[in-house]
Amino acid sequence: MSVSSSSLPLAEIVARLRAAGCVFAEDEAELLVSTAATADATADALAAMLERRVAGEPLEHVLGWASFCGLRVHVEPGVFVPRPRTEFLIDRAVALAREVPGRPVVLDMCCGTGAMGAAVAAGLAGRVELHAADLDPAAVRCARRNLPGAHVYQGDLYDPLPPSLQGRVDILITSPPYVPSESVALLPPEARLHEPRFALDGGEDGLDVVRRVIAAAPFWLAPGGRLLVETSQNQAATTAEAVSSAGLLPRITTSQEYDATTVIGTLLLGRP
Repeated sequence: MSVSSSSLPLAEIVARLRAAGCVFAEDEAELLVSTAATADATADALAAMLERRVAGEPLEHVLGWASFCGLRVHVEPGVFVPRPRTEFLIDRAVALAREVPGRPVVLDMCCGTGAMGAAVAAGLAGRVELHAADLDPAAVRCARRNLPGAHVYQGDLYDPLPPSLQGRVDILITSPPYVPSESVALLPPEARLHEPRFALDGGEDGLDVVRRVIAAAPFWLAPGGRLLVETSQNQAATTAEAVSSAGLLPRITTSQEYDATTVIGTLLLGRP
């Protein structure tokens, strides 16, 4: 039996969500119902989705997808959910990629679901050679689904990349974990309890993985290539220093609209 508003009244769904503390209960209820209907799910399946959400599971994990830059991105339980603030980095990356003649080579490092790579590719109308990498097998599985036609690798940062990619990357985008270890406990339960800690915890000052990504980036960037790193406003200066130490020209960009900070590094000369 397909789901219908009579099998589980919308008002009841809204009331359950609101009682569970969901701020946007009406919107979430509509998404649950429409997603279940699209999947031709049974009323019991919708009820199960509602129970998962009421229990505190991220809405995106319950739905099986997240909205990012106007795209519907496949998301599995236990995988990092793409954040709206990261759309600021995408805006910058697309603008810079459009300056590259021909077909720019884009690398999505610590790609998670592949949402960033997918958004950049969409912003360039598919005019891109796209590569993506992540350590987490579940994330890589999502990325391969979200990035058909792209090259998706599993492994630690740059380790799984083919040597032929070295010195060819025009745009390197990354949103690595950058939450300081002691601050992970302060994150909302949806992230703290349902997303992998290694996708959140960036070490003592939050920049352990960030520094590793930055340090090796010049060896993969093409001359004039750009590295775009998402970070926090408080970490921006330290991140920019790491970018400079790696031989890249740093620039800090911020957005009040997205409450986001991206540090951009440019390789002015050839490979170091």
